[in-house]
Amino acid sequence: MTATAHSTLATASAPLHADRRVVAWVEEIAALTRPDRVVWCDGSQAELQGLMNRLVADGTAIRLDSRKRPDSYLVRSDPSDVARVESRTFICSDREEDAGPTNNWAEPREMRETLTALMDGVMRGRTMYVVPFSMGPVGSPLARLGVQVTDSPYVVASMRTMTRMGDAALKQIGPGTHWVPAVHSVGAPLSLGQKDVPWPCNETKYICHFPETREIWSFGSAYGGNAILAKKAFALRIASVIARDEGWLAEHMLLLKVTDPQGRVFHVGAAFPSACGKTNFAMLAPTLPDWKVETIGDDIAWIAPGPDGRLRAINPEAGFFGVAPGTGESTNLTAVKTLWGNTVFTNVALTDDRDVWWEGLTDEVPEHLTDWTGEDWTPASGRPAAHPNARFTVAAAQCPTISDDWEDPEGVVLDAIIFGGRRATNVPLVTEARDWEHGVFMGATISSEQTAAAEGTVGQLRRDPFAMLPFCGYHMADYWQHWLDVGAAVRKAGQRPPAVFQVNWFRKGADGKFLWPGFGDNIRVLAWILGRLSGEADGVTSPVGTLPAPGAIDLDGAGVSESQYAELMRVDARSHLTESEDAARYLETFGEKVPHEIHRELNTLRERLRGSLANGGDAA
Repeated sequence: MTATAHSTLATASAPLHADRRVVAWVEEIAALTRPDRVVWCDGSQAELQGLMNRLVADGTAIRLDSRKRPDSYLVRSDPSDVARVESRTFICSDREEDAGPTNNWAEPREMRETLTALMDGVMRGRTMYVVPFSMGPVGSPLARLGVQVTDSPYVVASMRTMTRMGDAALKQIGPGTHWVPAVHSVGAPLSLGQKDVPWPCNETKYICHFPETREIWSFGSAYGGNAILAKKAFALRIASVIARDEGWLAEHMLLLKVTDPQGRVFHVGAAFPSACGKTNFAMLAPTLPDWKVETIGDDIAWIAPGPDGRLRAINPEAGFFGVAPGTGESTNLTAVKTLWGNTVFTNVALTDDRDVWWEGLTDEVPEHLTDWTGEDWTPASGRPAAHPNARFTVAAAQCPTISDDWEDPEGVVLDAIIFGGRRATNVPLVTEARDWEHGVFMGATISSEQTAAAEGTVGQLRRDPFAMLPFCGYHMADYWQHWLDVGAAVRKAGQRPPAVFQVNWFRKGADGKFLWPGFGDNIRVLAWILGRLSGEADGVTSPVGTLPAPGAIDLDGAGVSESQYAELMRVDARSHLTESEDAARYLETFGEKVPHEIHRELNTLRERLRGSLANGGDAA
């Protein structure tokens, strides 16, 4: 079949209302990749069922027991394709300096040549699916549109859950509408009569972002953020660039709605790096009476000034693509209840009665399973039954704690922003920033301590600014400046930016045990944070920010002793001064682009710490 014939395939199958620019782009990609068929996805339930039936027939998916897990499936990936591959993820900005030191940069012309060669005929023997989608509620002024082409039915099914995908999104794209084009292939063309494999992929992988043209190209992987391009690739890396240019923020943040015992409603965004309790906080089950916490989003927030200048936030996603291991009945019952059905599980274990299991799901470990590779497994096997990065993909609407305003097209007014890292030492349980600029400094220097030799030197600090280290689509120091500019714009509109806080659930005592119970008891910290907003919670000044005053956090029933609480809040001025040197070295890696406000905040911190030492010794 000629390139012209493949273009004709795209045109012939296109809906009549499809924008001509979209059709022309699909024609171009079809001529390059040469699929056997082109299917424009409408997002219907019948379409999804057809995709899942095909995945079962191809041996990619296993249908779970319909009584235990209705309309749910287990998928096993190729063992070489199990996670995002940051080393193969590139920002192809026109200028290398615009990508900054935290991104892998590739010269765009050379990368286009590489990708064009790889994509030449790559979809032979396969179907190209055209997936129009909206990030955010369809028609929302905060939403943005994209179109992904892919030769993976698994990716199409995932996009159907994770985005508002299909005909409704396509109809939003008119002659003047901006949309993000995203090309994906598993990189495994089929020759005539060649038998396919359950999980096609390629040893060579590229996930490439072109910020100036807002394009995404992905080759070789069918897994997660490598292939579901609406998620990290669009909603963070490309969206962060769009947000910079348009005056808003695309953030790796969960969103909560919190109602206090007086019936007052607050909305909170929280940015936590991996392994810092993000999903548990997004679905927090309060241990304090008469508090209510509802979920708006578990991973990504888009934050933009509303008509009155206040910052409003939406969750641009429609589903959860969550890590399964560690999600369990005792740690996050809300998440477990969300997965009752209509869920695709990837790389978890299969029980003998055709249900799923993973480490941490239940306290009791099954006597026999089929592990994520399809092999027999028992507790004596000496290996995990589920892959550590095993996932569930489920609609957010199924979450029992989903907020009634989670799809508000205008977004919710953001009252507070929280940053957190995993710190065994030094960082107090909760600290309030003095102002927006101090809060940006907190976010820019947030860190976690290495916990295993495989990650680096144990105890060494790993900086993950704003939890955006792998996801910012441009120079990180320019990103910090953009945060400062957004706060300034809010003030110029006569409003106050959201209050900013830092939390640390992971501080340990001398015995190496955690001092704070975490999970549902995190509501106690959240209650103090919201009390600060209403002027009802007392705080005391420290060199690092405002801490809770004695007795300001309700510890009744938390199982935290006075000495443990004192250690949770202790600020060791000498240790913080030492850490400030590490922060200074870290900022140096970004060169002259670091905003002067960030340097000023670091100098202010040092001055306050030295003053504390001069006035009272080691601790404040």
